[in-house]
Amino acid sequence: MELGASGLALGPVFASETHGYDTTDYFRIDPRLGTLDDFDTLVTEARARGLRILLDGVFNHTGRSFGAFRQVLDEGPSAERASWFSLEWPEDAGPGAEPAYRDFEGHHHLVALNHEEPAVADFVVEVMDHWLQRGADGWRLDAAYAVPSSFWAGVTARVGASHPEAYFVGEYIHGDHAAAVREGGLDSTTQYELWKAVWSALNDANFFELAAALERHNALLGSFAPLTFLGNHDVTRIASRLEDPDLLAHALVILFTVGGSPSVYYGDEQAYRGVKEDRAGGDDDVRPRFPASPEELSPVGRPVYELHQQLIGLRRRHAWLHRARTEVLQLTNEVLVYRVSEGSDHLVVALNLSQDSRGTGQAGEVLAGQAGADGSGQLILPPCGWAVLGS
Repeated sequence: MELGASGLALGPVFASETHGYDTTDYFRIDPRLGTLDDFDTLVTEARARGLRILLDGVFNHTGRSFGAFRQVLDEGPSAERASWFSLEWPEDAGPGAEPAYRDFEGHHHLVALNHEEPAVADFVVEVMDHWLQRGADGWRLDAAYAVPSSFWAGVTARVGASHPEAYFVGEYIHGDHAAAVREGGLDSTTQYELWKAVWSALNDANFFELAAALERHNALLGSFAPLTFLGNHDVTRIASRLEDPDLLAHALVILFTVGGSPSVYYGDEQAYRGVKEDRAGGDDDVRPRFPASPEELSPVGRPVYELHQQLIGLRRRHAWLHRARTEVLQLTNEVLVYRVSEGSDHLVVALNLSQDSRGTGQAGEVLAGQAGADGSGQLILPPCGWAVLGS
């Protein structure tokens, strides 16, 4: 609540083998996290604070210990739910035989579901309905890009009939996001292109890359509001990704002033560091345990936390930013000035990466950041400075 967020996007909370993305029971809270009563308490307390809850639905694949797959391993090709998976059986296979099966991107412990099987769609609808009825508000669809849009379309239509306010955001990294939303009945997708453009432009002092990404972001906003972010459980933390830690503020300003639904990965608001590595256990550094209470957090992260509060507060006071479009007003490698607007509402954002003061070409009230006026009234950014300007 003190941060100013409007919801909680949880990682996988269902019983699993290891990291949560190898689900074994979609109707049971993982005992390492708590109990069903704990989940109900979370829902109650979130409601009391006006917070929404987004669950992480891993419906592309399961863990090997998932009940339907255990049945396949125990009973062989005749198993009732063998059609839930894409299997290749050895000759004369019987109970106890190990089939070859389609997995998730080469991770053999993650068994891919067969999304052409109607019973799989029925199962996913049942899971979603169950937890929405229990108080969740929506679903992040893990690896949505690996599932046919026709599958999502059928599921979201059926679930939406019972829960019309439910929110569905698909994890998409590449491809036609607008088509994925339209054809899958989704509300949003993850905006990886903008994520990459933010840290890359800041590291390379190349605002042209960011400006190009913002133009494509505008096109997406024509049909939906993307889920924007600077960090998540699959990528190196933004505080580690940026070569100059002083530019973390610039990244945050961009996140909280462009259109979309901005999200903050836990710990990023404290400037947590962590590097994602392509190896077994390579996610551990970006998924640390949080301390038991806020009092145990290091004071080192407090300034970044307070900047999050300031920018989230600014965004909440300008709720129209959710669908705002961006217009570049001034562009060099090291200086970017853009206007965000929706209807008659607008703000101007000015960013300076250079070691010298730079003019913004703009005048207006400084709502956040630092800028001073010269003799003509033009606002001047300090070295590596930024400002959000009102009219």
